[in-house]
Amino acid sequence: MSAQNTFPSELPLVKQIIRHLPGVALVAALAAGAMWLKQAVDLPLLGPMVIAMILGVAVRNIVGPMAWAEDGICLSQRPLMRLGIVLLGLQLSIGQIWQAGAPVFLGIAVLLFATFWSTQVIGRWLGVAPDLARLIGAGTAVCGASAIMAVQGARPGSNSDLAYAIACVTLFGTLSMLGLPLMAMAFGLDGQAYGLWAGAAIHEVGQVVGATDSYSAEAQQWGMMAKLSRVLLLAPLIVLLTGFGRGPVDASAKKPSPLPLFVVGFAAMMVLNSTVALPVAALEAGSLISGFFLTMALAAMGLGTDIAALRREGLRPLALGAFATVFVTLGALALVVLTQ
Repeated sequence: MSAQNTFPSELPLVKQIIRHLPGVALVAALAAGAMWLKQAVDLPLLGPMVIAMILGVAVRNIVGPMAWAEDGICLSQRPLMRLGIVLLGLQLSIGQIWQAGAPVFLGIAVLLFATFWSTQVIGRWLGVAPDLARLIGAGTAVCGASAIMAVQGARPGSNSDLAYAIACVTLFGTLSMLGLPLMAMAFGLDGQAYGLWAGAAIHEVGQVVGATDSYSAEAQQWGMMAKLSRVLLLAPLIVLLTGFGRGPVDASAKKPSPLPLFVVGFAAMMVLNSTVALPVAALEAGSLISGFFLTMALAAMGLGTDIAALRREGLRPLALGAFATVFVTLGALALVVLTQ
């Protein structure tokens, strides 16, 4: 077997580390730079995670594609982000999640499926290809790129649609991450109300963490509760798409897991924190590691946002992404009003 055809898992560990090291180093440098900037220039509501993503977007769109860093960027954007989310579970308890109650979860479920369905309807009206509209709808309604990849696995479409949907949802999720804290301050929302709004509206899990990180601890707790409720609803959405969707389903395609493993890990850490008196040093260490991994993930997400690629695809799919974002944002705000 030639070197070119060797599957990554068959490569020696040292070669895998070397392959990922440049990209991880770049992302870690951006994360460290964001933390330094936060300390040097303390801008309200701009935490290190938000700053890291802004830096990543700037570097990507000034420098251009960086093939030498791609493996490390992917590692930081997915596995490290999910590990950071798992460790974030140590900051929550079952009692805090229980406060939300069934009405909040039901409202989030209704909003999720309403967002997905309305995106398909408006997509047809705008003339956007059904596969692309489905991906944008899933990414906006559920959990960004993770949901897009899951839907692509269940009902395969073109790679160009996949890339565009991820870039589009990342862009509008970033705008939500930047805009919602400012609007929440203008509306006078407390931590609970804002956290619920952010968790029910913002696209990526990491973006929710970034948007609530500098608001308050209560906002981050409620944001994670609402966001992970949406993630849990990914499985029913996939079942609906594969069971009732139109068009052939690729039986050979890799199907998404019924429950994302990082959600299981997050719940396990939350249960551990609720039942065991963990040392303060361990909780502080977990918080620091989680924060740095999530800051790296946001920097990596920024490095993957190609604004020029969005312009090349035209305005109609971009308009659809904007509609879906406005719909879920207003719907989530209505949910806050109804449940407070």
